Amino acid sequence: MHELSIAMQIVEIVEEEARKHDSAQVSAVHLESGTLSGVEPDALKFAMEEAVRCSIAANAELFYHFIEAVAVCEECCHEFKTDDYFKVCPYCNSINTSFLKGKELKIKSIDIQTN
Repeated sequence: MHELSIAMQIVEIVEEEARKHDSAQVSAVHLESGTLSGVEPDALKFAMEEAVRCSIAANAELFYHFIEAVAVCEECCHEFKTDDYFKVCPYCNSINTSFLKGKELKIKSIDIQTN
């Protein structure tokens, strides 16, 4: 379960940001995860609950924003939702496509209470 190591890295980043702002408490962490990020949503939620224990974010609310994967066809310029890495344009059947979103995993924001 690589989600635990990801969650631990997220907590490290959150703690580092809190220290930069001389904060004693983090009230919320907002995460964005694409449907094709390689992260299992339920596993990430479980891992985050474990990783924040005994951290400055122990009492923080955790918010998850899951982003559907969207690709664009380089031939006909249509955008389309996809749930597959091997995507074919549903409009012109071209394989010349690329992702616009849905592969990301990032900290969208951290709500910090300063002293």
